[in-house]
Amino acid sequence: MAYNEVAGGRAPIRMWADPDGVEPEVMRQLRNVANLPWTHGVAVMPDVHHGKGATVGSVIAMRDAVSPAAVGVDIGCGMTAVKTSLTAANLPDDLGYLRSKLEQAIPVGFGLHKNPVDPVRLHGVPTAGWADFWKDFDRLAPAVRPKRERAEAQMGTLGGGNHFLEICADDRDAIWVVLHSGSRNIGKELAEYHIERARMLPHNQDLPDRDLAVFVAGTPQMDAYRRDLFWAQDYARRNRTVMMALACGVLRRHLPGVTFEQPISCHHNYVAEERYDDVDVLVTRKGAIRAGSGDLGIIPGSMATGTYIVKGLGNAAAFNSASHGAGRRMSRNKAKRTFTLADLKAQTDGVECRKDTGVIDEIPAAYKDIRSVMAAQSDLVEVVARLRQLVCVKG
Repeated sequence: MAYNEVAGGRAPIRMWADPDGVEPEVMRQLRNVANLPWTHGVAVMPDVHHGKGATVGSVIAMRDAVSPAAVGVDIGCGMTAVKTSLTAANLPDDLGYLRSKLEQAIPVGFGLHKNPVDPVRLHGVPTAGWADFWKDFDRLAPAVRPKRERAEAQMGTLGGGNHFLEICADDRDAIWVVLHSGSRNIGKELAEYHIERARMLPHNQDLPDRDLAVFVAGTPQMDAYRRDLFWAQDYARRNRTVMMALACGVLRRHLPGVTFEQPISCHHNYVAEERYDDVDVLVTRKGAIRAGSGDLGIIPGSMATGTYIVKGLGNAAAFNSASHGAGRRMSRNKAKRTFTLADLKAQTDGVECRKDTGVIDEIPAAYKDIRSVMAAQSDLVEVVARLRQLVCVKG
C-alpha cells in the first residue's frame, strides 16, 4: 500500500491508514503534532488509534526536541520472541498445566517477585552490565529513588492490560515463546514525572494540547529526561530478557531436551537518535517498531488472532517503521460494555487462556483485524512467519 499524505500540518503527515477511516480525534491529534515547530515529519501506522497527546501507532521525528507524552507512560514497552526445537506434538495434552507453571514462574498484573531475580543465575541472560545498570538508578529523578526496591522486585514480571506471554506454533508447527511487556511501574513513574515537568515550561504554554509539551535540546530538563528515558528503555529490555529466561526455564524443566534459537526483540514505545533527509532527529515510536532493512520484528494481533514475525524493508518515508500490533478499535470501557463472557469464550476457543470478566477488555473483537493491518504495510515489512496462539498468559 502506498501511503496517503495528509494536508493540514507544517510537517508532512504520511498515513499507512485511510484518513477517512479513522476517528476525527485521531486526525486532530496528528495535525497537532505535525504543527509543532520542532516536528520534522509524522508517519502513521495502519493500527493507529487515539492516545494521550499523540496517537498510538505514530512515528514522530523531531529536531532538537522530544515530547514525553508522545513516548507514552510504558517507556520501552515491546516484544520478544524465541523459536524452540519443539513442535506442537511435543506439548503436553494438558496445556492448562503448562499455563499454570508459567504463571507461577512469572508474576502477572500488579504482582512482583518475593525476592528479586538474580539474572546471573538464569540460563541465557547476559551477566555483564547489571551492576552498572542498578548503580545508575541512583542518578534517576529524585522522585523515583524511593522506588528502587519495587523496581528490583518487578524485574522479570509481566504486568497487565495488553501485556502477555504466549506459547505459539508457526505454520510448520514449530513452537515459539512470545512475550509483550515494558518498564513496569518504574517506567510509568518516570514518564509521569517528566510529563508534568514539561507541561510547566514556558515554551509549552500555548500548545494546542498540553500533553504535547516538549523538552528542547541544550536544556537541563532535556538532559534529565534523556537520562531517565534511556535507563527505562534498558529496564524494559532487561525485563523481557529475564522473563524469557524464566519462561524457557519452565519449558526446560517440563520438556527436557528443548533448545532455543536466538531471541528476536523490539521496543515499540521508545525514542531513538536517527538521521533522515540529512537531518539528525529524535524519532519517537509510540506503538510502532523499527523496520529498517533486514530488522526483525514482532507484530501481534490479539489473544487468539495470531502474531507475525517480520523483516523490515527500510522504508524511509515511514522513518523505517511498522505497526506494533493490530491496534484497538474500541476503548476498554466500551469493550466491557459491548461484550459478554460468552463472547470471550467463543472468540478464544482453542486457546488455553483466562476466560473471565477480568480480561473482557482484551477480547479479540476489541482490536482491529490483524490481517488488514498487515496488508496495509506490505511496503514496510515482509512476513517471515505467522504464529497462532496455543497458550496465552495475561495479568
